[in-house]
Amino acid sequence: MLDFIAQDGPVWVINKPPGILVQSPPGIDSLVDQIKLHVKQAEGRPEESDVYVGVPHRLDRPATGAIIFTRNVRAAKRISEQFQMRTVRKHYWVLVEGLLPDESGDWEDFLRKVPGIPLAQIVGPKHPEGRWALLHYRVLQRFPDKNCSWLEVRLETGRTHQIRVQAASRGFPILGDALYGSTIPFGEQFEDERLRAIALHSRFIEIKHPTRDERVAFEAPLSETWRDFVSEDFVPDS
Repeated sequence: MLDFIAQDGPVWVINKPPGILVQSPPGIDSLVDQIKLHVKQAEGRPEESDVYVGVPHRLDRPATGAIIFTRNVRAAKRISEQFQMRTVRKHYWVLVEGLLPDESGDWEDFLRKVPGIPLAQIVGPKHPEGRWALLHYRVLQRFPDKNCSWLEVRLETGRTHQIRVQAASRGFPILGDALYGSTIPFGEQFEDERLRAIALHSRFIEIKHPTRDERVAFEAPLSETWRDFVSEDFVPDS
């Protein structure tokens, strides 16, 4: 069942659950496939009919939160251009292992996607495959009893696994992210590791609406797993 945050004209925003791909090859379930099925059932279309779903950005399989899809090509193009021009506002909520010493800061690196496998790594600035990566973080709360910190992250760039690898490289892996060294589980520990969640949540996203001259913002509520660690009633200072 799709968890809709908004259906605003050609802009559909979904609160992505963990363990599912945004887009996938035939035969593997994805959010795009679920949206297409939803449209066919809602509109009484035949199963073999074609449904357009634009995907202007992505979220990692184990991550959760707000993700935008579009119902026509023009909207997809206009929103994709906003991502390219870095005019989209995005805030992520992250739980990381360890207690960060500073209240806020910037993490700047050069990242390389490892060919053939879903992994990124930090490389030197002169590496031919290195791409500049910058994010800003602030600590919302620290939980000494759980040895973890709750961060809000704003991305300046959108590299593969950027938040995950930049946090882990500094000794603060995201909870549940065993790929980058986490030792604290997060959520249900499915036998199939691809279904497991990590504590990376796309909390807030703001774009210029593709058909109206106004900015629109969307916020994704937290899952029950998050509430084992934090209270959503706590409202961080803006």
